[in-house]
Amino acid sequence: MRGSSLRLENTMSETDIYSPSTSNLWLTPEGYRALQQELEHLTLVKRPEIADRIRESLQHGEFSEDNSELDEVKFEQAMVETRISELKSIFGNAQVLDPVSLPTDRVVTGCFVRVKDLAYDDEFEVRIVSSIEADPDKDLISNESPMGMALYGRQTGDIAEFVAPEGVKKYQIIDIHK
Repeated sequence: MRGSSLRLENTMSETDIYSPSTSNLWLTPEGYRALQQELEHLTLVKRPEIADRIRESLQHGEFSEDNSELDEVKFEQAMVETRISELKSIFGNAQVLDPVSLPTDRVVTGCFVRVKDLAYDDEFEVRIVSSIEADPDKDLISNESPMGMALYGRQTGDIAEFVAPEGVKKYQIIDIHK
């Protein structure tokens, strides 16, 4: 990771820095911690578990050409190693957003946005995050999603319109906060 706090440069505005189009991968502090915990679990728990399962199979002579158990363990090992590699790559390109420096006059990555669905007169809150952290079930919306892109850069009172699977959506921004 290049740094744990946001550094604003004179050549870029805050909107540019938090933009999904910049080369930096911006993570919220919570998202960064969650990915760190996942990496620790994979390297300290899953990797040794898989090695133990392979070692036990070797000791019991359970290896044969048609051993589906071994194939499953090797497939799981490949998946774990791939994810470990992905996480290390993420950390190599990631910077952690500094919540204190997030602007609240417009929607940027890391901020919370309270919106009103104009079709249903329903209000709800989402947080704009990087695609790596996105989880719609937890109202964590990717800055690269249709909704995230429609909200991005807008201000309180603005109406964001975008196409969703169920049709055109129109949300009015009620509040933006850290």
